[in-house]
Amino acid sequence: MQGFLNLNKPSGFTSHDCVAKLRKLLRLKRIGHGGTLDPAATGVLPMALGKATRLLQYLSHEKAYRARIRFGMTTSTDDLEGEILTQSAAAGLTLVQVQQALPQFVGKIDQIPPSYSAIQVGGKRLYELARAGQLVEAPLRQVEVQQIEILDWHPGEFPELEVEITCGGGTYIRSIARDLGAALETGGTLAGLVRTQSSGFQLAESLTLEALAEQLEANCFAPIPPTAALPHLPIVKISEALTLRWRQGQRLCWPDLAEANPQIDFEQLCQTPCQVERSDGEYLGIGQAASLETGKILIPKLVWD
Repeated sequence: MQGFLNLNKPSGFTSHDCVAKLRKLLRLKRIGHGGTLDPAATGVLPMALGKATRLLQYLSHEKAYRARIRFGMTTSTDDLEGEILTQSAAAGLTLVQVQQALPQFVGKIDQIPPSYSAIQVGGKRLYELARAGQLVEAPLRQVEVQQIEILDWHPGEFPELEVEITCGGGTYIRSIARDLGAALETGGTLAGLVRTQSSGFQLAESLTLEALAEQLEANCFAPIPPTAALPHLPIVKISEALTLRWRQGQRLCWPDLAEANPQIDFEQLCQTPCQVERSDGEYLGIGQAASLETGKILIPKLVWD
C-alpha cells in the first residue's frame, strides 16, 4: 500500500498516536505524518503510507486553521491544556481593539514557540524539558502568516475570538493567541483549534479513523496517489526507453525529454523539484532540472521503485 491519507485527527491523539493506530488498521509498518498537530487540536493530518514516506519532504508547507482565542487568561502551555498562570476578567475588551491589534500578526513575523512544544533545544524537546521542570524559552524564529480573518466575536467576562488563519509551516497558533493577548494587555490563550488545510489536503475531504475502518472493512479504501498529493510540483514525462536509465539513477539529457514535454519552460523547471512519470502514467519519482556547462539535464532525486 503506497500513497497518502488525509486523516481527520481526533482530539486527544498525538501525531505519533495516529501513526500507531494506522499501523494496526492498515497492517503497515512504514507510515509517517506531515506536520505535527497538538493533541488537543483536531483536523487535517497528512499521512504517508509505504514508500510515500520518502515524499513527505516535498509536500507544500501552506496550512490553514480555525482557531478560538480566549482573553483574560494565560496558561503554561498557551492553550487550555495547561496550568492557569494568570486570570483576570477582560469584559471591557472590544472587537474594535482586537481588529486594531491583529495586523501586527500578519506577514513575516518573529515568534517564540510555546514552552510546551516539539521544538528541540540542546537535543531535547521543549515539552520534555518543561515536564521535567526545566522551562527553557525557545529561540525566536521568523514565520509567515498570510491572512487572519475574523469569523466571530463572543463578548463576556472572558471574551473569545474566532478566526481563520492561513500561514506557512512552523507557525504556532498558540503563540499568536498568547502574543495577541499580550498586545491587548489582557492575556490570551488558545481555546480551540481545527486545522482546515495542510499541504493541499482539505478538511472537507479528510477521513476520520472510524470512516477509514469502515472503508477497510468494505475493501474500498484507496490511498491518494503522489501526483494528487503534490499538485504544486510540475510533472515531467519520460519515454519507456529512458525508464531503465532513470531507475538506475542516471542523469537524463533534456533534449531527449523536450519533445514529450513541450509545455514546460526549462528555466522555470530548474526553480523547483518536479515529479517524473512514464509516458503511460506510471509514477517514477522526483527529479531536479539543472543547466550545466555540459548541457541541460534532469537529475533523479528520488527514484520510486
